[in-house]
Amino acid sequence: MNAQRIVVAIGLTMVLVSGGRAGDGPELRRFETTEPHMGTTFTIVLYTSDEATASRASKSAFERVKSLDKTLTDYDPESELMQLCARAGGPPVAVSADLFEVLARSKALYERSEGAFDISIAPVVRLWRRARREKVLPDRDLLTKALALVGSDAIKLDPEKRTVQLTRPGMKLDVGGIAKGFASEEAIKALKREGVKSALVAGSGDIVVSDPPPGRAGWTIAVAPLKPESDGANGPTILLKNAAVSTSGDAEQFVEIDGIRYSHVIDPKTGLGLTDRRSVTVIALEGITADGLDTAACILGPEKGLKLIESTPGAAGLFVRITPKGPEIRESKGWAEFVNRSGKP
Repeated sequence: MNAQRIVVAIGLTMVLVSGGRAGDGPELRRFETTEPHMGTTFTIVLYTSDEATASRASKSAFERVKSLDKTLTDYDPESELMQLCARAGGPPVAVSADLFEVLARSKALYERSEGAFDISIAPVVRLWRRARREKVLPDRDLLTKALALVGSDAIKLDPEKRTVQLTRPGMKLDVGGIAKGFASEEAIKALKREGVKSALVAGSGDIVVSDPPPGRAGWTIAVAPLKPESDGANGPTILLKNAAVSTSGDAEQFVEIDGIRYSHVIDPKTGLGLTDRRSVTVIALEGITADGLDTAACILGPEKGLKLIESTPGAAGLFVRITPKGPEIRESKGWAEFVNRSGKP
């Protein structure tokens, strides 16, 4: 792997810089570590003065991600999330603070996005996982039955008792559209607790950063083109500090069936993968916010999607669609504030 550049899945490239001094303190050195978690690769880049601190901090951050994976995964029937789903249709269930936080934030976004972001889409997602493997559309009757289980209005939350009730028997949850952003944010918090002030955590296309590298105004992140065969050097770069950025789109995850390209991003109302090529990059104050917003905006489309982003404090977004006339690019209010116009990494 090139030490100056890390390619992050779903359209983000980090342009990283070498170490330096922070004020009059000791020289800060750059350390980078990767580990597999949540079905992808998590990368931590941090600046500190010694290897022992870097190792301890990275270990703490990865342990936090690992624990969240055990809580939030829908692949393990023993995870807390899946144990909750197994009790759908029953009485309220007491859950951990982490699971409650993710479910509460997910339901809030469901309501704000008019149902475009819906973690109860899991039964439909499972049909599409099989469809992508076999390259055959989901059976119409099975899809209809799965859609009948969808709707986060059936998730009842009690913040005082920290309980969750899934009122619809048979419903399942999939928090994959928000969990990596949450995990990346929590990893940054773990690094801060170990005394690391300047760091970047990337989990697939979800990136969260704290203070900038020494001597820099921010972390430079290049937004890759929607078409992976395009020249990424021509894409815009953004400059971030103490913020998060996430991208959702079909640049890599899609399936072509009967000449139609279906994205892995599924519209909860139709149960079908999006068929027009699009991607959304969202900058936000928190990883969980950026991760959820990019999916919601991608499903809503440019008009409603950008309005949703603009209604979120501290958020900005870039929407790209491939049309017969070529790429259509639209920016939210505030996006220009993050664009790196200096041309320097």
